Amino acid sequence: MIKKATSTPATPETSADPAAGYRGDHEKDMVNRLRRIEGQVRGLVDMIQTGRSCEEVATQMSATRKAMDKAFYRMMTCTLIEAVHESKTDEEAIQEVERSARLLEKFA
Repeated sequence: MIKKATSTPATPETSADPAAGYRGDHEKDMVNRLRRIEGQVRGLVDMIQTGRSCEEVATQMSATRKAMDKAFYRMMTCTLIEAVHESKTDEEAIQEVERSARLLEKFA
């Protein structure tokens, strides 16, 4: 099994880069969110199999859907941060923000 390094040594490129550690933190956050959602979905299956009321199941489905929506918006935030960070000009950054807005309109 290959293990990922838990920390990277500071280099001149990463130590001055305000977004350098963001991606790693974001990945951990997303994995944790998705694991919680996975648990909620397993709970839904159990609720249905044990005959819980439709209202109770629907309430839990709503909570699960909201958790998934929050994960989606966090992912879009990461997309936007990376796009703006990698932009070389203000014009490129504006284009990336507009592209992200179109994605939000499409998927949200």
